[in-house]
Amino acid sequence: MTEPRCAYFVADAHLGQGTPESNREREHDLLRLFDVVRGERAALYVAGDLFDFWFEYGHTIPKRYVAVLQRLGELRRAGLPVTYVGGNHDFWIGDYLRRELDVAFTDESLPLTIQGRRILLAHGDGMGPGDRGYKLLKRVLRNGIARRLFRWIHPDIGIPLATMTSHTSRHHAPRALRGERWLLETLGRPVFHAGFDALVLAHFHVPVHRRESEGELVVLGDWIEQRSYARLEGGVFRLEDFREGPVP
Repeated sequence: MTEPRCAYFVADAHLGQGTPESNREREHDLLRLFDVVRGERAALYVAGDLFDFWFEYGHTIPKRYVAVLQRLGELRRAGLPVTYVGGNHDFWIGDYLRRELDVAFTDESLPLTIQGRRILLAHGDGMGPGDRGYKLLKRVLRNGIARRLFRWIHPDIGIPLATMTSHTSRHHAPRALRGERWLLETLGRPVFHAGFDALVLAHFHVPVHRRESEGELVVLGDWIEQRSYARLEGGVFRLEDFREGPVP
């Protein structure tokens, strides 16, 4: 298949978080972005936390996300590449995206070679030094035993319980302390030294675009307040606000 001439990168919509009205607005704008992707015959990369919580049982998935899932499936049926990298809120995605929607999924950092660029796409949680407690918790929650145990909880209890926990944990996340310089020096430069010329991150909810001699750092911001995303065309990244255009 011929590589699309442009690619879109989006993350951190956290659908399910906040009021019903704010969710409807976020979802409406996200579906409009997907329409733009389809109209441009572009590739779509989701860098995690599109959903504030996700867990799929043997025969059940969260019903509130049907419209978004349907649109992802439409993009694939139109022959467009769609890739999903799991975040720290939706890492429990199983095989539903692959099996039912033909969407590529991984819960690990993803090396990409597109448009002449060598890119590392990652959600960003747990990268860099420190945060040992979180990294330990991450390993525990992502193992198969944790998934099997959670499946014993009825969805009408398990999903609201996990959603409440997700909301609470947000207040203890360290990402707000991570400024642009820390992101570049601590996360970006080691990736550039490993041979990548760009690092695309989510998770930190602050849009950052830095071009350095060693490589390029793109932090996507979020889709909650900023509606920010990245567009790659001709090997050139642009960080944009869906409602206003390029981010300064």
